[in-house]
Amino acid sequence: MQQISLAPVDGVHITTLMDNSSDALLPDEGLVRRFGLAGTAAPLPVIPAELAEEKQNFDFLRAEHGFSAMVEVAGRRILFDAGITAEGVAGNLDRLAIRPETFESIVFSHGHFDHVMGLNGLAARLGPTHLPILLHPDFWLRRRFVSPDRTLELPTPSRSAIEGAGFTVIEGRQPSFLLDSAILVTGEVDRTTPFETGMDGHEAFRDGAWQPDRAIHDDQAVVLHVRDKGLVILTGCGHSGIINIIRYAKRLTGVDRLYAVLGGLHLRDGAVVSETVAALAEEAPAVLVPAHCTSWKAQHALAAALPGAFRPNAVGSRFEL
Repeated sequence: MQQISLAPVDGVHITTLMDNSSDALLPDEGLVRRFGLAGTAAPLPVIPAELAEEKQNFDFLRAEHGFSAMVEVAGRRILFDAGITAEGVAGNLDRLAIRPETFESIVFSHGHFDHVMGLNGLAARLGPTHLPILLHPDFWLRRRFVSPDRTLELPTPSRSAIEGAGFTVIEGRQPSFLLDSAILVTGEVDRTTPFETGMDGHEAFRDGAWQPDRAIHDDQAVVLHVRDKGLVILTGCGHSGIINIIRYAKRLTGVDRLYAVLGGLHLRDGAVVSETVAALAEEAPAVLVPAHCTSWKAQHALAAALPGAFRPNAVGSRFEL
């Protein structure tokens, strides 16, 4: 594999715009600033409330089963994933006083609906802007989950609808850069570990038939290199396997030091949790923020194995790395 040159940056801010939890009582913690009653990331907005003496009430960020984050480097912004509902990320941007027209591009980690369909709300807000969207070609596949007792077909993103809304789609399997080579989009991640074997029961419609799709090859991550600190890796679901992603990012960039891992890790249960936790402890990130599709059991295992690095996530958390 030929190494690529990822420009080091002096710092990056990553703000959680959507996740599975919202906690207004989480305090600031070192490099983490929180939104809410105890944090200082943003002032609390107010909304009308007829039943209050003052006729107003505090408004708080919404959580949903989905993921979205804003990545800021030297005052420039990209959006990573868009959550699940039209009002979710769009509403949280309003509560955080972030204007969606300040995003220079959107990166989708993969094509699952809980990372994509919130684009509806942004499209309505932005209008036809020709904002570039970076994604893997498998993003458009029809998909479903098959278990012994049910089959659930997932909502499928529509290329014609997304382009018709005014976005510019950029497809690629290979790594690519954003913001003058400050941000690396991994493209398709090499699968090399024996224990990160994908998702049971996940299928895709290819060549006129439903076929197993454990690997979910369109899963990609965003990588930055913070000067004198190491790599920062942001995932959506981590279907590629977080250890695969870390090792791939190191091989791509030639940077061996890992600074931070943030985002969904898709760790649920079974041997993959203990093996991933052990491998991640060996990688020794200074900051670890498991989010979205990381189970309660996996969260506790990660917190126990990396107590100094572990930080809980919540909507509105801003990680100043």
